[in-house]
Amino acid sequence: MDTAPGMTPIARLKSGETLGDRVMKVDHAGEHGAVCIYGAQRWFARLRAPDMVRELDAFLAHERGHRALFGEELQRRGRGRCRSYFWCGVGGLILGAITGIAGRGAMATTTVAIERVVLRHMHEQIAALRDIDELAVRTLTTIIAEEQEHHDLSAARLPSAGFWQRLLDPVVSVSTEAVIWLGMRL
Repeated sequence: MDTAPGMTPIARLKSGETLGDRVMKVDHAGEHGAVCIYGAQRWFARLRAPDMVRELDAFLAHERGHRALFGEELQRRGRGRCRSYFWCGVGGLILGAITGIAGRGAMATTTVAIERVVLRHMHEQIAALRDIDELAVRTLTTIIAEEQEHHDLSAARLPSAGFWQRLLDPVVSVSTEAVIWLGMRL
C-alpha cells in the first residue's frame, strides 16, 4: 500500500505512476469541475445575482488557468486525464446550475465549502510531495492563493448560519471529499 504523510493511503497506483502524477490528474479533474460550476453559476447569476457576475468571471478565469497549469504538467509527465474528469464536469454543471438558480447565498456557500476542502487537500498534497516531486509542489503552490481568495470573498458574502449554509455546506463538503477520494483511486 502506497502512503504519504498527511494523505489518505492509496491502495495502488497504476504501473509507473507516481503520487505526484496521480495528484496532478485528480486536481486537473477538480479544476475542470470548478470551471463547470462557475460557468453554470455565471449564466444564472445574470438573472439571480447580477452583482456577482464580475466576481464569478474572475473565479472562472482563475479556474481555467489552474486547469491549464495542471494540464500542462500532465502533458509534461506524459500522463492523460483522470478517469473522473468527465464526471467532475457533469457534476460541476449540475451543481452550478442548481446553486445558480437558488441565488447568491447558495453560490457563495458552494464556493466556501468546496474551497475549504480543496485548500486542505492541497496543503496535504504539498506536505506529502515536498521532498519527492518539486514540480508538483510548485504547481500547487502557484494555485493556492487564488483558491484562498475564492474562499474568502465568498465567505464574506454569507450571512451567519443562513439556510443555504445549513443545507448545502455539509452536502457539498462530503461530495467534494468523495470526488477526491474516488479520483485518487481510479
